[in-house]
Amino acid sequence: MRITQGTFSFLPELSDEQIKAQIEYALEQGWAVNVEYTDDPHPRNTYWEMWGLPMFDLRDPVGILEEVQDCREAHPNHYIRVSAFDSTRGWETVRLSFIVNRPEHEPGFRLMRQEVDGRKIRYTIESYAVTGKPEGERYGG
Repeated sequence: MRITQGTFSFLPELSDEQIKAQIEYALEQGWAVNVEYTDDPHPRNTYWEMWGLPMFDLRDPVGILEEVQDCREAHPNHYIRVSAFDSTRGWETVRLSFIVNRPEHEPGFRLMRQEVDGRKIRYTIESYAVTGKPEGERYGG
């Protein structure tokens, strides 16, 4: 099961040239770009680990792509995403976010159904990955 979070998630993987073009677009809009990674891509886990600091002053897409490459080398079995933030309204708003790296094996999620009081039914999402393992070891990394 392929994780579908962010822009382009239903498309085939982006090449580095396509990633660079998207970063270039974000920079042209005046957005700050950052790189994040995780091995727990649960839909409610919106706080991924930051790779360095957001690149507020960097205007060269090649420099940001180098940061993506460095993060891939350090965390090959993690999900890595690029996010672009717009601060024109006085607060940071994510305008663009897309995955640029995935683990070789994506176990996915299952929908868990629980019947409770009366006729109520509750649903939750549970990862097939071994989330009880320490960070970095959930996907065999």
